[in-house]
Amino acid sequence: MKAMILAAGRGERMRPLTDTTPKPLLPLQGRPMIEHHLERLVQAGFREVLINTAWLGEQFPETLGDGRRFGLAIHYQHETQALETGGGIQRALSWLGPDPFLVVNGDVYCELPFGSLPQLGQQDLAHLWLVANPAHNPQGDFALSGGRVQAQGEQKLTFSGIGLYRPELFARCTPGRFPLAPLLREAMAQGRVGGSALEGHWCDVGTEQRLIELEQRLNANMG
Repeated sequence: MKAMILAAGRGERMRPLTDTTPKPLLPLQGRPMIEHHLERLVQAGFREVLINTAWLGEQFPETLGDGRRFGLAIHYQHETQALETGGGIQRALSWLGPDPFLVVNGDVYCELPFGSLPQLGQQDLAHLWLVANPAHNPQGDFALSGGRVQAQGEQKLTFSGIGLYRPELFARCTPGRFPLAPLLREAMAQGRVGGSALEGHWCDVGTEQRLIELEQRLNANMG
C-alpha cells in the first residue's frame, strides 16, 4: 500500500512560526513533526510515500531528502496553488495507483499503528478514523456507529485527518481545487464509508499552544 501525507497548508494559525517554516516541519521533540509519521509508516512496512507541498515547499526535500535515511522512498508533489485536500489527492491519483491508499494530515500527531489497518469493505470507498471531540471542535464532524460513518447522528466525533480511500471516490472529480468532505458525505449517504475510533494519543497541532502542550505531554511520557 502507498501512503500520502498532506503538507501543502499555509498554517495561518501558527504564524509567525509558519512564516519561515512549513507547519509539518516545525520541531517536535527535536525533529520535524512530519518525521514522526514517516517513522511510524516505515515501522508498519510502508516503502513509498508521497508528500504534497505548496507553502515553502522547497524546504521539504531539503529537510527530508529522498527518504533513504528513513528506509523508504519519498516522492514530492508541489502545488503552485492551494488545491485543498480533495484536489491534492486527486492530482496524486496517477502515482497512488488503482489500489486503496492511506492519507494522513501532516499537521496531526497520532499513535495509530499503521501496521494493523483494516481491509476496506468490498463496497466501501473510504475508512475514516475518528477521535473524541477536542476543545477546538466540540460539535464534531461525523457520527460512528457499528463500524459505519454517517454525516449525521446522535453523537458526533471528530475526523482525525487519517483515512483509507479507494481511487473510485474521486472518479467524477475534475482537476483543480476542491475539498474532501463533500465527497465523503456523498459516500456516507450511500452507506459506503467505514470507520474506527482512533486508539492512542492524537493531536491536531493547529496552534503554537497545542504544539507546546503536545511536546510537554510526550516529554512527560518519556520520563
